[in-house]
Amino acid sequence: MKAVYSKTFSVPVSGILLFMLAFLLIQPAAQSQVVNETAKKKVSIGFGLFTDIMQKVPSGVKIRTINQGVKVFVLYNLPFGKSPFGFSIGLGLSAHNIYGNFLVNKTGDTTKLVKIPDSVSFKRSKMTIAYLEVPLQFYLKTEGKFQVALGFKAGFMIGSHTKYVGDGRIETSTYKYYTTSKVRIKNVGIPNLQQFAYGPTFRIGYKWISADCYYMLSTLFTKSHGPDMYPISVGLVLMPF
Repeated sequence: MKAVYSKTFSVPVSGILLFMLAFLLIQPAAQSQVVNETAKKKVSIGFGLFTDIMQKVPSGVKIRTINQGVKVFVLYNLPFGKSPFGFSIGLGLSAHNIYGNFLVNKTGDTTKLVKIPDSVSFKRSKMTIAYLEVPLQFYLKTEGKFQVALGFKAGFMIGSHTKYVGDGRIETSTYKYYTTSKVRIKNVGIPNLQQFAYGPTFRIGYKWISADCYYMLSTLFTKSHGPDMYPISVGLVLMPF
């Protein structure tokens, strides 16, 4: 059966990434127009690169070691008096890319990751999911520019798509696609994704660069309608502003 995708609320992830870049570039200019210097210090802008370490991957499916993702965010910082401790709340965007030897296929009301046969030659197969996020964190910033933050974030899924580049003749017990040439297939709107994602976060660093971790407590797909997969995201965050 050829893959069928339902009509869900979703926007092109390429547009989301362009918006993320514009968001990062515009914010410093907007911030520079703030008259109050004290207020400026309360706003932090960050850009992060990360990889998703996928958990509970379906049997037979192999996920690539590096699954590069990107995120941008702005935080409003509320220090606790003159102490090095404080609280932050913000808004951000993230895009998760998951690469592997699979195709996404919906059968009935269930979404499955179908293993691409070993006989099929392909260059790339992935799914991408983007979220609008609200991060919360408690932080410590020392006079020596060392910083650590422990928090939680919740995200609303705003876009998703799959992309496949490779041989056009694919046949498994649940998936068939026939063409004699190489193909590039993109489908917008992955069915049965969870609308909400959430989990704890941790960041530790020095000056404007930090190591960052996010443990998603929710699964990517809705219960009983897709794989019980979820990511642990690890990466680097740059906060020059």
